[in-house]
Amino acid sequence: MNSIVPMRRVKKTLWALVLLAVSQVHADPLGDALNGLEADWAKIYYDLPKSQQGPAYSQLLARAVKLCRQYPKAAGALFWQAVIKASYADHQDPMSALSAVNEVRDLLNKVLAIDPNTMGGSAYVVLGTLYHMVPGWPIAFGDDDKAEQLFQTALKISPDGIDSNFYYAQFLLDKGDKAQALKHFAHASVAPVRPEQVFADTQLENEAKVALKNADGGALSRKKDLLSNLNAAADTK
Repeated sequence: MNSIVPMRRVKKTLWALVLLAVSQVHADPLGDALNGLEADWAKIYYDLPKSQQGPAYSQLLARAVKLCRQYPKAAGALFWQAVIKASYADHQDPMSALSAVNEVRDLLNKVLAIDPNTMGGSAYVVLGTLYHMVPGWPIAFGDDDKAEQLFQTALKISPDGIDSNFYYAQFLLDKGDKAQALKHFAHASVAPVRPEQVFADTQLENEAKVALKNADGGALSRKKDLLSNLNAAADTK
C-alpha cells in the first residue's frame, strides 16, 4: 500500500507538469492576437464585398494599433499594422491614401530594423509591392528598380515562400516577363503553407494555381486594385 501512494503522487506531479507545459505553449497573448489579425484580414480581403471592406479594415486597424501600443517592439505587430493600413488605403480618398502609404512604408522599415526575417521576409514583399504599385515622384515613391531589389531580398530569405514567389510573379507579369512569372507562380502553388498564416496562404496558393491555368494573369486583376485611389490621383496630375 505504501508503495502505491508515492506512485500516485508521482503520476499527479507528472500530470501537473504536463498541464503546465501545455498552458505555457498556448499562453501566448501576442501570438494569438497576431493570428487573429491575420485570419480577420484574410476574411475581409477574400470574402467581403468591396463595399463592406472599408469599415471592416478600419475596425481591424484599430485593433492592430492597440496591439502595437502594447508591444511597441514586436515586429509581427508592426507588420500587420502596415498590411492592414495598406489594405485600408484603397478605401480612402487619394490624399488620405497618400498619407497612409507613406506611413506603411515607415512601419515596414521599422519591421526590417527590428527583424528582417519577420514573417519569412514578408516585409520586403509588401514593400516591393508598394514600390511597384504606388505612383512615382512627385506623387509618391513608386520605383520598379527598388521593387525588384526588395523582391529579390525576400526571395533570398524565403526562396520557397508562397508570398515571395507569388507577388514577384505578379510583378514580373506586370513587367511583361510572362515566362518567368509563370515559373514563380508554379513555385508559389506548391509552397508550404505557414502555420501562422494558414487562411491567407491557402488563398494565395489557390490564386497561383488559377494563374497557371489561365496563363494570362486575368484572375489576378483584383490584386491590382491595391491603392487604385493613388493611381487615379496620379492620372489627374
